[in-house]
Amino acid sequence: MSNDEFLFQHENASPDEEPDINTSPPWQVLIVDDDASIHQITTLVLNNFEFEQRPLRLLHAYSAREALSIISQQPDIALAIIDVVMETQHAGLELVKTIRQQLQNRSIRLILRTGQPGEAPEEHVIRDYDINDYKNKTEVTAIKLKTMLYAGLRSYRDLCIIEHHKTGLEKIIGCTTSFLQCSSLKEFASLILGQVAYLLGLEREQIYCCAAIHNAAQQGPKLDIIASSNPASGDKLPDDVASKIRQVQQNKQSYYAEDCFIGYFTTHKGNENFLFVSKGSKLEQSDHHLLSYFSHSIAIAYENIQLRELMRESQRELSYILGEAVEKRSKETGSHVKRVANYSYLLAVKCGLSEYEAEKIKLASPLHDLGKIAIPDHILNKPAKHDGNEWAIMLQHAELGYQILQHSTNEILQMGAIIAYQHHEKWNGKGYPQGLSGHNIHIAGRITALADVFDALGSDRCYKKAWPLPEIIELIRQERGQHFDPVLADILLNNLDAFLAIRDAYPD
Repeated sequence: MSNDEFLFQHENASPDEEPDINTSPPWQVLIVDDDASIHQITTLVLNNFEFEQRPLRLLHAYSAREALSIISQQPDIALAIIDVVMETQHAGLELVKTIRQQLQNRSIRLILRTGQPGEAPEEHVIRDYDINDYKNKTEVTAIKLKTMLYAGLRSYRDLCIIEHHKTGLEKIIGCTTSFLQCSSLKEFASLILGQVAYLLGLEREQIYCCAAIHNAAQQGPKLDIIASSNPASGDKLPDDVASKIRQVQQNKQSYYAEDCFIGYFTTHKGNENFLFVSKGSKLEQSDHHLLSYFSHSIAIAYENIQLRELMRESQRELSYILGEAVEKRSKETGSHVKRVANYSYLLAVKCGLSEYEAEKIKLASPLHDLGKIAIPDHILNKPAKHDGNEWAIMLQHAELGYQILQHSTNEILQMGAIIAYQHHEKWNGKGYPQGLSGHNIHIAGRITALADVFDALGSDRCYKKAWPLPEIIELIRQERGQHFDPVLADILLNNLDAFLAIRDAYPD
């Protein structure tokens, strides 16, 4: 026995074990004829007939109307043997037309059988009707009848496989589209489990999706669990699953078995990805094909999301660096921009914005005071009250920040331009530089305005000491509906502990 065979054999398998009982449903075949003796003879000939270890289940109809009723209720009939002349001279032909055109059943194999070939000439019928065979009753021997069934059932089976693959591929395309909409690895992991279950009609099956993480400090790659149907496992694979996946990794190819599938895929960057699926019932070959295609989609999507997260982290760091550079120039703490970013994110989520929009505001809000970079030091850091001219120059920082950022095509910097321009606007229209009011102020501007003031009041500045928390709360209550969006002000006041936790996490 090879190592591979030893590795993947059932742990409790025994040479004397009885094979599984075939639970596949029988092939359904409909006999349509107004002659009872035809039904009896056909039943007798096809007794004990099997195709691919599945028996037949014969259904009987004695008129075209009765046959139509049966087919309408049971669309999974594989084959129908139809007499041409029944209640009318062309009842069988009309039945064929109804099945194909009205019921839109293209899968069922239709075989016409007639005792009066002159009523429906063979060439005419084959040409004008969507049938799969045409036989004269006098020429249908027992052998020919069985041969006819083998050919028809084989054709029906192949059509079902094609349809199953078509449906599966449509699901994979839908899954792939969903992957492209994921914004985080956590969301991606959750989606994998749901989509694998959806793809195969699984429920509580064993599913693990892993990536090999190569680290120079380790002797071999670490298997990182991206998604798991077993939350209790944490970040550790069961020993038997880990052993099988490592064997697949060593062989550099996917493994297919009746009890499990292990997909192996590498991306163009050389990253190794694995999908382990263990199903309670038998995994069919078609299941393997679908999982194989799906695994490839997972590998590509995982790499893209990793890259997206890296880019997002780079954008976040760049926003913080720019924001902190401005704060340091004005001799203020760099933690201010991190607190404002997290306050803004919390406000955005609490007021009902999507995770994507909330994250954009979080990444852009550190740029709210970018325009201060153009304000002279003696004005920016003046400890005393500004005179009229100085204050006029100071007010320019909102528009200057907008001008710096407005021409960027990056959506984070575009959001930063809006925030820089509008975070000093007030709900009552008495803010600057545009004097906007109410909902005319972009939601990102309203959010950052509240986050900025809440943090600024609680921090030491060159021109003031930090305010006590009760005084900050009182001011926000007073300015609710004046300076601040009343809904946002209520969110902050009603979730004060969450905002204070952010403040404590990023101290000066």
